[in-house]
Amino acid sequence: MQDEYRTVARPGVHETEVNRSRFLCALAPAASEQEAQDFVARVRKEHTDASHNCFAYVIGADAAIQKASDDGEPGGTAGVPMLQMLLRRDMRYVVAVVTRYYGGVKLGAGGLIRAYGGSVGEALDTLSTLTRRRFRLATVTVDHQRAGKIQNDLRATGREVRDVRYGEAVTIEIGLPDADVDAFRAWLADATAGTAVLELGGEAYGDA
Repeated sequence: MQDEYRTVARPGVHETEVNRSRFLCALAPAASEQEAQDFVARVRKEHTDASHNCFAYVIGADAAIQKASDDGEPGGTAGVPMLQMLLRRDMRYVVAVVTRYYGGVKLGAGGLIRAYGGSVGEALDTLSTLTRRRFRLATVTVDHQRAGKIQNDLRATGREVRDVRYGEAVTIEIGLPDADVDAFRAWLADATAGTAVLELGGEAYGDA
Protein backbone atom coordinates (compact mmCIF):
# COMPACT_ATOMS: atom_id res chain seq x y z
CA MET A 1 0.00 0.00 0.00
CA GLN A 2 1.13 3.53 -0.75
CA ASP A 3 2.13 5.46 2.39
CA GLU A 4 0.34 8.63 1.36
CA TYR A 5 -1.51 10.32 -1.46
CA ARG A 6 -3.11 13.69 -2.22
CA THR A 7 -6.70 14.48 -3.07
CA VAL A 8 -8.90 17.55 -3.36
CA ALA A 9 -10.58 18.81 -0.22
CA ARG A 10 -13.87 19.74 -1.89
CA PRO A 11 -15.39 20.30 -5.35
CA GLY A 12 -14.36 23.47 -7.15
CA VAL A 13 -14.00 25.08 -10.59
CA HIS A 14 -11.12 27.07 -12.08
CA GLU A 15 -11.34 28.87 -15.44
CA THR A 16 -8.54 29.71 -17.87
CA GLU A 17 -8.54 31.18 -21.38
CA VAL A 18 -6.26 30.07 -24.21
CA ASN A 19 -6.53 31.83 -27.60
CA ARG A 20 -10.13 32.86 -26.94
CA SER A 21 -11.19 29.32 -25.94
CA ARG A 22 -12.53 29.05 -22.37
CA PHE A 23 -11.38 26.05 -20.34
CA LEU A 24 -13.30 25.34 -17.12
CA CYS A 25 -11.70 22.67 -14.95
CA ALA A 26 -14.09 21.16 -12.40
CA LEU A 27 -12.40 19.04 -9.72
CA ALA A 28 -14.03 16.89 -7.07
CA PRO A 29 -13.11 14.13 -4.61
CA ALA A 30 -14.52 10.72 -5.62
CA ALA A 31 -14.53 7.72 -3.28
CA SER A 32 -15.48 5.31 -6.08
CA GLU A 33 -15.60 5.04 -9.86
CA GLN A 34 -19.37 5.46 -9.70
CA GLU A 35 -18.98 8.78 -7.84
CA ALA A 36 -16.50 9.94 -10.48
CA GLN A 37 -18.88 8.98 -13.32
CA ASP A 38 -21.80 10.71 -11.57
CA PHE A 39 -19.74 13.91 -11.28
CA VAL A 40 -18.81 13.77 -14.98
CA ALA A 41 -22.49 13.33 -15.86
CA ARG A 42 -23.49 16.33 -13.72
CA VAL A 43 -20.88 18.60 -15.34
CA ARG A 44 -21.90 17.47 -18.84
CA LYS A 45 -25.54 18.19 -18.03
CA GLU A 46 -24.59 21.65 -16.76
CA HIS A 47 -22.55 22.43 -19.90
CA THR A 48 -24.54 20.78 -22.69
CA ASP A 49 -23.73 23.76 -24.95
CA ALA A 50 -19.94 23.35 -24.57
CA SER A 51 -17.70 22.22 -27.42
CA HIS A 52 -16.22 19.41 -25.29
CA ASN A 53 -16.44 17.99 -21.77
CA CYS A 54 -13.25 15.94 -21.37
CA PHE A 55 -12.53 14.03 -18.18
CA ALA A 56 -9.96 12.03 -16.24
CA TYR A 57 -10.16 10.30 -12.89
CA VAL A 58 -7.94 8.26 -10.60
CA ILE A 59 -9.51 5.96 -7.99
CA GLY A 60 -7.62 3.97 -5.35
CA ALA A 61 -4.62 4.86 -3.19
CA ASP A 62 -2.50 2.78 -5.60
CA ALA A 63 -4.22 4.38 -8.65
CA ALA A 64 -5.81 1.05 -9.56
CA ILE A 65 -8.57 2.68 -11.64
CA GLN A 66 -7.57 5.29 -14.24
CA LYS A 67 -9.89 6.55 -16.98
CA ALA A 68 -9.72 9.43 -19.44
CA SER A 69 -11.87 10.73 -22.30
CA ASP A 70 -11.09 13.18 -25.12
CA ASP A 71 -14.83 13.72 -25.80
CA GLY A 72 -14.33 14.50 -29.49
CA GLU A 73 -10.96 16.28 -29.29
CA PRO A 74 -8.18 14.64 -31.37
CA GLY A 75 -7.07 11.35 -29.72
CA GLY A 76 -4.67 11.79 -26.82
CA THR A 77 -4.84 15.60 -26.69
CA ALA A 78 -7.24 16.08 -23.76
CA GLY A 79 -8.08 13.21 -21.40
CA VAL A 80 -4.59 11.69 -21.33
CA PRO A 81 -2.72 14.95 -20.49
CA MET A 82 -5.35 15.60 -17.81
CA LEU A 83 -4.78 12.11 -16.36
CA GLN A 84 -1.01 12.53 -16.53
CA MET A 85 -1.24 15.79 -14.58
CA LEU A 86 -3.30 14.10 -11.83
CA LEU A 87 -0.78 11.25 -11.59
CA ARG A 88 2.22 13.60 -11.67
CA ARG A 89 0.76 15.43 -8.66
CA ASP A 90 0.11 12.11 -6.79
CA MET A 91 -3.63 12.81 -6.84
CA ARG A 92 -5.97 9.93 -5.93
CA TYR A 93 -9.71 9.52 -5.43
CA VAL A 94 -10.20 12.53 -7.66
CA VAL A 95 -12.09 13.39 -10.84
CA ALA A 96 -11.39 16.28 -13.23
CA VAL A 97 -13.68 17.51 -16.02
CA VAL A 98 -12.40 20.20 -18.38
CA THR A 99 -15.19 21.95 -20.27
CA ARG A 100 -14.08 23.78 -23.42
CA TYR A 101 -15.98 26.57 -25.10
CA TYR A 102 -14.32 26.97 -28.51
CA GLY A 103 -13.18 30.52 -29.24
CA GLY A 104 -12.59 30.26 -32.99
CA VAL A 105 -8.83 29.69 -32.97
CA LYS A 106 -7.49 26.17 -33.53
CA LEU A 107 -4.79 25.24 -31.00
CA GLY A 108 -3.22 22.25 -32.74
CA ALA A 109 -2.33 18.99 -30.97
CA GLY A 110 0.50 20.46 -28.87
CA GLY A 111 -1.61 23.45 -27.89
CA LEU A 112 -4.51 21.23 -26.83
CA ILE A 113 -2.24 19.00 -24.74
CA ARG A 114 -0.80 22.05 -22.96
CA ALA A 115 -4.24 23.64 -22.50
CA TYR A 116 -5.98 20.57 -21.04
CA GLY A 117 -3.07 19.43 -18.87
CA GLY A 118 -2.36 23.01 -17.80
CA SER A 119 -6.01 23.61 -16.92
CA VAL A 120 -5.91 20.72 -14.45
CA GLY A 121 -2.53 21.85 -13.06
CA GLU A 122 -3.76 25.42 -12.50
CA ALA A 123 -6.96 24.14 -10.86
CA LEU A 124 -4.91 21.98 -8.47
CA ASP A 125 -2.75 25.00 -7.62
CA THR A 126 -5.78 27.20 -6.99
CA LEU A 127 -8.18 24.83 -5.23
CA SER A 128 -7.25 23.32 -1.88
CA THR A 129 -5.71 19.84 -1.78
CA LEU A 130 -4.93 17.66 1.21
CA THR A 131 -2.57 14.79 1.98
CA ARG A 132 -3.87 11.52 3.37
CA ARG A 133 -1.47 9.14 5.12
CA ARG A 134 -1.70 5.43 5.74
CA PHE A 135 -2.12 4.39 9.36
CA ARG A 136 -3.03 1.35 11.42
CA LEU A 137 -6.27 1.27 13.34
CA ALA A 138 -5.61 0.56 17.00
CA THR A 139 -7.86 0.08 20.02
CA VAL A 140 -6.84 1.09 23.53
CA THR A 141 -8.85 -0.46 26.39
CA VAL A 142 -8.35 1.33 29.71
CA ASP A 143 -10.18 1.70 33.03
CA HIS A 144 -12.56 4.63 33.60
CA GLN A 145 -10.20 6.24 36.11
CA ARG A 146 -7.42 6.72 33.54
CA ALA A 147 -9.54 7.15 30.39
CA GLY A 148 -10.02 10.93 30.57
CA LYS A 149 -6.31 11.67 30.99
CA ILE A 150 -5.37 9.23 28.22
CA GLN A 151 -7.84 10.87 25.81
CA ASN A 152 -6.49 14.34 26.66
CA ASP A 153 -2.89 13.16 26.21
CA LEU A 154 -3.73 11.55 22.86
CA ARG A 155 -5.33 14.72 21.53
CA ALA A 156 -2.55 16.92 22.94
CA THR A 157 0.03 14.91 20.97
CA GLY A 158 -2.01 15.16 17.76
CA ARG A 159 -3.35 11.60 17.76
CA GLU A 160 -6.66 11.19 15.99
CA VAL A 161 -9.23 9.78 18.42
CA ARG A 162 -11.69 8.13 16.04
CA ASP A 163 -14.17 6.65 18.52
CA VAL A 164 -14.72 6.24 22.27
CA ARG A 165 -16.99 3.56 23.75
CA TYR A 166 -17.92 3.24 27.41
CA GLY A 167 -18.66 -0.11 29.01
CA GLU A 168 -17.06 -1.96 31.93
CA ALA A 169 -13.89 -0.34 30.59
CA VAL A 170 -13.35 2.50 28.11
CA THR A 171 -12.39 1.60 24.54
CA ILE A 172 -10.62 4.30 22.53
CA GLU A 173 -10.07 3.79 18.80
CA ILE A 174 -7.15 5.69 17.28
CA GLY A 175 -5.00 5.73 14.15
CA LEU A 176 -1.24 5.12 14.35
CA PRO A 177 1.48 5.28 11.70
CA ASP A 178 3.15 1.83 11.56
CA ALA A 179 6.48 3.38 12.53
CA ASP A 180 4.98 4.71 15.78
CA VAL A 181 3.43 1.48 17.08
CA ASP A 182 6.34 0.31 19.28
CA ALA A 183 6.94 3.76 20.79
CA PHE A 184 3.21 4.21 21.41
CA ARG A 185 2.98 0.80 23.10
CA ALA A 186 5.81 1.79 25.47
CA TRP A 187 4.23 5.20 26.16
CA LEU A 188 0.84 3.63 26.90
CA ALA A 189 2.34 1.08 29.30
CA ASP A 190 4.15 3.86 31.13
CA ALA A 191 1.11 6.19 31.22
CA THR A 192 -1.26 3.54 32.59
CA ALA A 193 1.17 1.54 34.77
CA GLY A 194 0.76 -1.36 32.37
CA THR A 195 -3.01 -1.61 32.84
CA ALA A 196 -4.13 -0.60 29.34
CA VAL A 197 -4.48 -3.08 26.50
CA LEU A 198 -3.47 -2.16 22.93
CA GLU A 199 -4.94 -4.13 20.03
CA LEU A 200 -3.91 -3.49 16.43
CA GLY A 201 -6.47 -3.69 13.62
CA GLY A 202 -6.45 -3.12 9.88
CA GLU A 203 -5.06 -0.26 7.83
CA ALA A 204 -6.79 2.88 6.58
CA TYR A 205 -5.97 6.39 5.34
CA GLY A 206 -6.54 9.62 7.24
CA ASP A 207 -5.76 13.31 6.89
CA ALA A 208 -2.10 14.09 7.46
